[in-house]
Amino acid sequence: MAELIDFTCAYDGERLSGVRAPGADGPTAVLLHGAGNGNEKRLRPVLAEFTAHGCRALAFDFSGHGESTGTLRELSLRRRFGQATAVIDAQVPPESPLVLVGFSMSGQTVADLVRHYGDRVSAIGLCSPAVYPAEAWDLPFGDGTGRFTELIRTPDAWRASPALEVLRTYAGRSVLAVPGTDAVIPPAVTAAVQQALATGSRYSRFELPDAEHRLGLWFHDHPEDRREFAAMLLEPHA
Repeated sequence: MAELIDFTCAYDGERLSGVRAPGADGPTAVLLHGAGNGNEKRLRPVLAEFTAHGCRALAFDFSGHGESTGTLRELSLRRRFGQATAVIDAQVPPESPLVLVGFSMSGQTVADLVRHYGDRVSAIGLCSPAVYPAEAWDLPFGDGTGRFTELIRTPDAWRASPALEVLRTYAGRSVLAVPGTDAVIPPAVTAAVQQALATGSRYSRFELPDAEHRLGLWFHDHPEDRREFAAMLLEPHA
């Protein structure tokens, strides 16, 4: 594994903790963990696959996760987006194309970043991705009993997610990693994301029939799968 350099980044009163690996000129892979007890340390083996291709790469903990400050209940989709842009703008050379990889909840964050950075995003990898209705974007996650939880548990509320329109208009490389069993993301969400990606991007589906929802953990323990996943995403840059 390439040498990892620790960094911190300030955002709205929080201190975000992460690691980056230097590489040659070219794309920078940005790995975004999921919700719950997700953190960047799980993703370091995936990060290493990108550095093995000579890419720059980084991963960080959203506030309330891992080594970052803050509390999970105060986090929101909007704050996740703001934290990701703060890290990218501080740690990635402005001329470097972006390869964005999002796990679970960070499927939404990847879409938000695509909307923000536009053509600079050369590839996206979505792993068991979630998307959310616009009304949920600014709500704090809370303790699991508040408005955010109520809204995301409303049947079919996700169908109007702005993320799906962003993914429909995205024209770069895209890879959707799909586990054989996913007890978190409904099959209809995965199908809608696939349909959106297939509309305009150079799309591939990566089936992992023995995996479950937490693909960060799966990739951590299955080097052949994470190697193939990284290679699929970086194909345009070869």
